[in-house]
Amino acid sequence: MATKDKLVIFDTTLRDGEQSPGASMTKDEKLRIAKVLEKMHVDVIEAGFAVSSQGDFEAVKAIANAVRDSRICSLSRAMIGDIERAAEALKGANAGRIHTFIATSPIHMKYKLQMEPHQVLEQAVGAVKMARDLIDDVEFSLEDASRSDFEFMCRITEAVIAAGAKTINFPDTVGYSDPLEYGSIIHRLLNTVPNADQAIFSVHCHNDLGLAVANSLSAVQNGARQVECTINGLGERAGNASLEEIVMAVRTRQDLFPVETGIDISHIVPVSRLVSSITGFPVQPNKAIVGANAFAHESGIHQDGILKFRETYEIMRAEDVGWLANKLSLGKLSGRAAFSARLDELGISFSSKADFNEAFIKFKELADKKREIFDEDLQALVSDVQMGAEDDALTLVDLEVLSKSGQLPHSKIIISYQNQEHSAEASGDGAVDAIFNAIEKLINSQTELQLYSVNAVTQGTDSQGEVTVRLKKDGRIINGQGAHTDILFASAKAYLNALTLMRNPGRLHPQLGGI
Repeated sequence: MATKDKLVIFDTTLRDGEQSPGASMTKDEKLRIAKVLEKMHVDVIEAGFAVSSQGDFEAVKAIANAVRDSRICSLSRAMIGDIERAAEALKGANAGRIHTFIATSPIHMKYKLQMEPHQVLEQAVGAVKMARDLIDDVEFSLEDASRSDFEFMCRITEAVIAAGAKTINFPDTVGYSDPLEYGSIIHRLLNTVPNADQAIFSVHCHNDLGLAVANSLSAVQNGARQVECTINGLGERAGNASLEEIVMAVRTRQDLFPVETGIDISHIVPVSRLVSSITGFPVQPNKAIVGANAFAHESGIHQDGILKFRETYEIMRAEDVGWLANKLSLGKLSGRAAFSARLDELGISFSSKADFNEAFIKFKELADKKREIFDEDLQALVSDVQMGAEDDALTLVDLEVLSKSGQLPHSKIIISYQNQEHSAEASGDGAVDAIFNAIEKLINSQTELQLYSVNAVTQGTDSQGEVTVRLKKDGRIINGQGAHTDILFASAKAYLNALTLMRNPGRLHPQLGGI
């Protein structure tokens, strides 16, 4: 049997995924995700865009210092300040990479950069040389490659490889290409650029036409050996190529793909749940691999086939990707040691003993309400504790809601802010509206509610409800979350969390550009 090539899995959930409006993450949240990605054996973790904000710089630095088994990458424009900032953030990395980029399509060069092609080429080469002087591993991206002139792409690719770039990335930045076209571009580049054998060719596809995964896989079949992707396909606009779909497609169709990954697929579902919990972006039920219905069979014909021989309707095993293997056998009699051990298995840690103690207390309270505790419950619980630890957090103390047929719902709420309690009451068109109106009486946030979403954390009527609230103000978009076995309490907590984050500019990571 011929030896398979290694397909490098480059995860950009913490960078490009965070560019989804409202998906900004704190340093601690990024670190939690990075540790699970490391456990999943992701080859390269793009931890952020170090120059974009102090918060992003600190996050890249913290991940570089903590993660040892995955290569840690920081994005940078082809600019001196960006590259220096990225190198500084990556100093503690066991293996680091600077990922620098510049746009190469005519429309971007003319209208965005206002540069001539020869100027873009010169800046690209200079950026790679500078980055190469600071770090051993440099990746270069031709932003908007799928709409770039082929001959110009060949020139710039040859030049940056000669300058020291080890990976060359050809993004379909606006999701414009299709699989036949995109695969052909990669094939032609590999067979035209004289020094193509001295670098790994990479792809980064956006999902504007729903083709990100298809385009990525076509590129792999045509010689690309790195795919840039995100958990749950998270990303700006319609998102990015989904890591779980790329990995499982390659694994399931070994007859079609001459590559293999080193991904431990048993972590796919847990990390999907973690990213969803932290960002507030729920996974649609019919999402491939990680959706709640991905392995569900309703049709009688399908059920009959599955019972007789699983492979009749299932091409993958649910348990292989982490389904059905995440029940937590803990209850109200479980002690701190067992609780702590399970958190370690999930890659969850706390910055202080006080936060751990608070989480343990909340775990006990939840165990009194639920017969079974699942890993998803723990993820929601931990996120709830960490949200409450935000500076100047608005915290729910008490809530009373009256909702009766024929009467306008009415709420009374008490919140804590800087160790002082404040109360208000209000009516509304529904119970949730009444709660939000009462909060606004106290806060007067002048924000616009863009999204209110409720999802069950686990199955059963005793499941925790996880509420996501998306607020917008002055062009800034923030997601807040709250989890509780009572949806009304979860709603109040989510709204207060969103308001807390909106008041904390350190939570936001403004992106200066992307690929």
